[in-house]
Amino acid sequence: MGRHSLPDDATGVSGGAARVAAPARTVALALALVLAVAAGTAVAVQRGLLSLRRSCAATAVRLDLVASPDVAPAVRAVADRARRERITSDGSCMDVRVSARDSFEVAASFASPARPDFSVWIPDASLWVDRAKDASANVLTAGHIATSPVTLAAVPAAAVPLGWPAKTYSWAELATATTRDAAPRLGMADPTRSASGLLALSCVGKSAASTGHGGGARAAALAALLARRVFTGDAQAVRTLGKGGSGDSQALVVSEQAAFAYNTAHGGDRALRLFYPTDGAPQLDYPYAMVRETRMSTDESRAAMRFMTLLGDPESTRVLAAQGFRTPGAPVDGPLAAEAKTSSPQPYASASAQPPSAQDLQDALGMWASTVRGARLSTVADAPGPMAMPAPGAGDRTRRAPLRRPVEGQPRRA
Repeated sequence: MGRHSLPDDATGVSGGAARVAAPARTVALALALVLAVAAGTAVAVQRGLLSLRRSCAATAVRLDLVASPDVAPAVRAVADRARRERITSDGSCMDVRVSARDSFEVAASFASPARPDFSVWIPDASLWVDRAKDASANVLTAGHIATSPVTLAAVPAAAVPLGWPAKTYSWAELATATTRDAAPRLGMADPTRSASGLLALSCVGKSAASTGHGGGARAAALAALLARRVFTGDAQAVRTLGKGGSGDSQALVVSEQAAFAYNTAHGGDRALRLFYPTDGAPQLDYPYAMVRETRMSTDESRAAMRFMTLLGDPESTRVLAAQGFRTPGAPVDGPLAAEAKTSSPQPYASASAQPPSAQDLQDALGMWASTVRGARLSTVADAPGPMAMPAPGAGDRTRRAPLRRPVEGQPRRA
């Protein structure tokens, strides 16, 4: 027999030769198995499915991420887990640095010549990404990490007269019910700085306009009523709730997550009750936006996508739910609904409102600008006491009197 004959008893190979070939075959099979396991592990590590148990300091890919202040703590918790468990992207660990900034400020910053100092942006609503794109910013939405519907939240003493939870309202009806003379003091964040304020204003306008003839005038009238108590941002608005002072708010247009956070901190008899309008609640949709995608390295771009995937895994969605956020496309979490004091028949689990178009939002902002300007003029005209006082350094003239223009060549008074 030749030296390279296969070990086969039927060929008459001697028992000694068979005993020599058997270990060789075992070694070959073991080697093949080891190579297969090694290849599988390499693929898993490359895709970030396994963690490398070694120091990440030398190979970590750094990502600077800016998030809306409400969602930043949850995103930071996920980034800490990625660092702690050494979760990888293409074999390299991820060092995600999370900072919190108001979405309207970040959107406005894209109009400046300075380049953004971050690679990923998670604002509270897509309307800010659209605004950044209008400023010719290089921003690409890769997905969404959470949602939170915009509702009207009321302290218990105000919710009961409004009929909570049995009575339901459309947006126009809700705005009317909360702006009557004897109604609870309603506040909202400035729609030019707050996504929840702008989305609610757009819904109020569309709801009022859908009533038919005179709907536009009714929408403007409701906007004028809403403009009576406006705050610079959502955080300031929430701080005015339920303290009992004459200047405090009894009801607010807020996100469900903001109400959840308030109820988690206060709870008990002070917990807010939520009204979900029957014509649908607009959503804060927390887009995951790649800001410098064309200037990012391949490692940075892949790490950014890997981190977005991580934000959507079961452990991360539990972190988000624990802080009052909904998972996009998933049913509302029971504990979240309970803590946010949602209750049947309030339609908190029904379909959300159709997202407003860019034109809808522009129309709402235009209506708001004219409303606020008109309200300020009315305030000045309706302030006879202060305006009747003498103007400083003007002799017997009052503050209401027009300023005299100096005669040509005559020096102005200091």
